[in-house]
Amino acid sequence: MSIFDAVLLFVAAWLGGVVNAIAGGGTFLTFGALTLTGIPPIVANATSSITQFPGYITSTLAYWSDIKTFWREALLLSLVSAIGALVGAIVLLALDNPSFRALVPWLLIAATALFAAGPWLKPNPKPGAPAHSGTLTGAVVQFFTSIYGGFFGAGMGVMMLATLGLTQSGDYHRLNALKNMLSIVIAAVAILVFVLGGVVAWPQAIVMIPAVALGGYSGVWAAKRMPLVIVRAFVIAVGILLAIYYFVTG
Repeated sequence: MSIFDAVLLFVAAWLGGVVNAIAGGGTFLTFGALTLTGIPPIVANATSSITQFPGYITSTLAYWSDIKTFWREALLLSLVSAIGALVGAIVLLALDNPSFRALVPWLLIAATALFAAGPWLKPNPKPGAPAHSGTLTGAVVQFFTSIYGGFFGAGMGVMMLATLGLTQSGDYHRLNALKNMLSIVIAAVAILVFVLGGVVAWPQAIVMIPAVALGGYSGVWAAKRMPLVIVRAFVIAVGILLAIYYFVTG
């Protein structure tokens, strides 16, 4: 890893942390930077998952008062999420890099479209509605969402918030808290599979993890001053450009 690559990864990870704190979508930046420095797509995907993990933890801790009120009911979704993430991560490792690389532009287009549609997909439950997290339909939907999350994490948060809004009850903050909690489960299982599979670029991860943390802190400051539409437009542009790059170079 050259000094230029290290600087690029640090800056991309910092920006990823910032946009995650404001609007989500930081995975586009971390995954894209890793691949642009020559990291194979599967390794880049696994390493990017690790760099995002601390953010899931801090976001969950911020919602701890909400989570304490429904964590027992959420155990079924947590178990389903773990199984789905395991399936998705194993499927990823079953592919070779050329096969996964051929899928990447399509995955990026899908994730970018999902991110762009995010404002219209967010749930709008009634304030003060009681939280409920145990329906069979919700478990089935969460299983397939978790497979996607274990396979390719970009856009997972937006997707999960939308599906939880359709299958669970509770106000927006409770659903967001549940989403963050399940994101930890999905990421932890996927990371375990990736580590055991030996597909993590640890030097790059070590550079990026503190940068993501710093970016997350900076993002709180930026969120109060930067119009959300600008950040969302930036993330969407990055997703489209990365997809074009993979189509052209594939």
